[in-house]
Amino acid sequence: MESSQSNVTAGGNGGSGGNGMLIPQKNDTSSPASAAGDSMQKLNQVSNSIQKTLGVIHQLYLTVSSYNPAFQMPLLQRINGLVLELDNMIKLAEKCNIQVPMGVVNLIDDGKNPDEFTKDVIMNCVANNQITKGKSDSLKSLRKHLLEELEQNFPDEVEAFRESRASTAAEMKRRAQAQSALPNGDARVKTEH
Repeated sequence: MESSQSNVTAGGNGGSGGNGMLIPQKNDTSSPASAAGDSMQKLNQVSNSIQKTLGVIHQLYLTVSSYNPAFQMPLLQRINGLVLELDNMIKLAEKCNIQVPMGVVNLIDDGKNPDEFTKDVIMNCVANNQITKGKSDSLKSLRKHLLEELEQNFPDEVEAFRESRASTAAEMKRRAQAQSALPNGDARVKTEH
């Protein structure tokens, strides 16, 4: 027990404690290229802090489960270590910009697997996609049916409509080709020879 006492005390004072206390590292890199790496480092620090907090809670459990009055100081030191680690975790978490959907939090609160949330979202997207595809197909079928009926009753007007649509489509295609972008994002410039 004495060795774990010194670990908690050293960890609480900013040392490299053996009980898993996270020592916050200052990273003053502010270049845009290191932003993603810095964000990942912050996330890893939070993850490490969570793991270390779980370790401290386990040590606290072991101390409490075999408690007698002689273990009062180690117990208090471990409680203080837990408070420090929780405070450290909160400080590290404030630096991370992670947004968790409330549906995931609710599933975890209900004791369910958060992967169910992802599965439900995907299934809802598939269902909505099928509904939208059905509506689109229905509108295409209606358009085709209307054109067939119109062609039987007003063949000249339908022919004029189709010619108008074809010329409009050709003009739109020409404009799109004239203003198309090159693969690198630059606009294509027409040159006259």
